[in-house]
Amino acid sequence: MLFTPEHALSINRRTFLDRSFAGIGGMALASLVARTNASQTPWPGTYDNVLHYAPKAKRVIHLCMAGGPSHLETFDHKPELTKLDGQPFPESFTAGQQLAQLQGKKLTARGAVAGFSQHGQSGLWISDLFPHLAGVADDLCIINSMKTEQINHDPAHAFFNTGSIVKGRPSMGSWMLYGLGAETEELPGYVVLVSHPGQGNSAQPISSRQWSSGFLPSKFQGIQFQSKGNAVHFVGNPEGVCQSTQRQLIDEIQKLNQHLRSSRVDPEIDTRISQYEMAFRMQSSVPELTDMSGESQSTLDMYGLEQPGDGSFASNCLLARRMLERGVRFVQLYHRGWDHHGGIEKQMKVSAKSSDQASAALIKDLKERGMLEDTLVIWGGEFGRTPMGQGSGRDHHINAFSIVLAGGGVKSGMSYGATDELGYGVAENPVSVHDLHATMLRLCGIDDARYTYKFQGLDFKLSGVEPAKVVEDILA
Repeated sequence: MLFTPEHALSINRRTFLDRSFAGIGGMALASLVARTNASQTPWPGTYDNVLHYAPKAKRVIHLCMAGGPSHLETFDHKPELTKLDGQPFPESFTAGQQLAQLQGKKLTARGAVAGFSQHGQSGLWISDLFPHLAGVADDLCIINSMKTEQINHDPAHAFFNTGSIVKGRPSMGSWMLYGLGAETEELPGYVVLVSHPGQGNSAQPISSRQWSSGFLPSKFQGIQFQSKGNAVHFVGNPEGVCQSTQRQLIDEIQKLNQHLRSSRVDPEIDTRISQYEMAFRMQSSVPELTDMSGESQSTLDMYGLEQPGDGSFASNCLLARRMLERGVRFVQLYHRGWDHHGGIEKQMKVSAKSSDQASAALIKDLKERGMLEDTLVIWGGEFGRTPMGQGSGRDHHINAFSIVLAGGGVKSGMSYGATDELGYGVAENPVSVHDLHATMLRLCGIDDARYTYKFQGLDFKLSGVEPAKVVEDILA
């Protein structure tokens, strides 16, 4: 199904509308109002109640391990690589291949810095650095055959988020929100939080374009909450301004916006109207959201959280669960510090320890609350790391990496795809980033091939130009 936004059509006839009788503008406004009123969703999306498939996932949480965690120290067990440790890496694997900082250098095999064990009834191989995720092995779906196209961090993040490295493309969270709408009017439908593991790990820079709505209306962009201190700056009224005065001011501003909207079709006007209303509601909803005093001590202990609101990944995971409960559609938690070019033996332990317990706790918490079955959890980075050493670390690697899925209609306790014996390239069931996007949309009830948006005369979709495949074998 192809969607042609009203404002795209209005651009070609704007002069006509501005100079014609007022009834045409009124008809356009009436059409918008009628469609909004017909919806039962608090914040309607494009598809609303006409999805292509019965949705298995209602919401998505993306635990983004920014910097590119090594698949060889997480979920891809390679005993043959360990045997080859310190020896020249076979040239047959790398001849003619794109490498990052190792291009043209002597290549030496580096075995995993941690052991692997099998866990759960499923027998999944998981690194000993992740004992808590190992404890929920039977809830996980590990894809060990991911591939990507971008070898540097920022474009790789952009590609994973938007399906393109071209600036101005919508993020996958924005696509989700545009298609499905939000289930809350009290909070943004798409929220982003950023944390850092500390203890010497370098913080991977994260650009706000990673959660941009691109050419979609800005109403659908991700909103970054602060991980420490006040989640939203200036959420309260200044001294001397009461709630009723604030309400009166917003009402007057909204009258002006409604008057402007009556003369033209522009989604940014609708964005301003909705955002003013949301900002007013957030004055009460955000403090309630971030007040974790009602969480039990056992819940805090499960997440490994000493102080709620301390900016840690654990605090962000618990806050994210509270957002999902309150109707937020898409949450991204960026956890920086996985760019292990050096000191991987030490720093991999730091990164794993700061993320493992909270990641597993989030899965367990959602499951206990009956939310995991319709919440898709995605855990992983923008690419993997080389099986060849780079000093005391590993370089960027695009030919193979691992991600973990849980809940939301995916099979549990399974491993999909495989790399070669040294973990350099995909040997079985390759999965591209575009395939992952198409699979995510399918789980949410949307056919990626039919989910397009016309912009500058072209029909854009999240998975790009070439057809993407849904990974049917992992669907429950």
